[in-house]
Amino acid sequence: MTDDPLSRFEAAAAQAERVVAAVRVDQLADPTPCTAWTVRDVINHLTTGNLLFAAIVSDGPRPDRSADHLGDDHVAAFRDSVTRLSEAFAKHDVLANTYATPMGEGPGALLVSMRFNELMVHSWDVAKATGQSTDLDPELAEASLASFQAAPFLPRGEGKPFQESTPVPPDATAADRLAAFMGRRV
Repeated sequence: MTDDPLSRFEAAAAQAERVVAAVRVDQLADPTPCTAWTVRDVINHLTTGNLLFAAIVSDGPRPDRSADHLGDDHVAAFRDSVTRLSEAFAKHDVLANTYATPMGEGPGALLVSMRFNELMVHSWDVAKATGQSTDLDPELAEASLASFQAAPFLPRGEGKPFQESTPVPPDATAADRLAAFMGRRV
């Protein structure tokens, strides 16, 4: 796997698209490892995040983060958001610029990495909630896990974006280790 942030993002986005495409409509209301969110909520969160980051890169209007951006076709909405973000990354030469990210001012590589990590963690959540394999691409999962482990501070605990890490068996897959590091019960 390359160290290029855009290649990692594209690979994670393709993987997330496969996971989202396998979600049946009757599974959208199912609970997820993100205990406050249903499957639909997680997919909408990913879709909204893609739209938000496309707006950040293109300096366009921000989407309403409280709105449902999925409509009647969660797969098409998610795919469209990935396409819009990929096009914004390319058109605006994201790696050559600095942006006001949700975590503060940072280089484009940080912005791309944030989307990559979000796609990885929530692909696992959706896969787990819908009975799909959680054995996501091991190289991508290892890269995401390393990225989170290298973060100087992760806001963890009740009411924060991340929960405390949970234990995993010694033979856990890379994706399961990533999920456990982020506070999911594997």
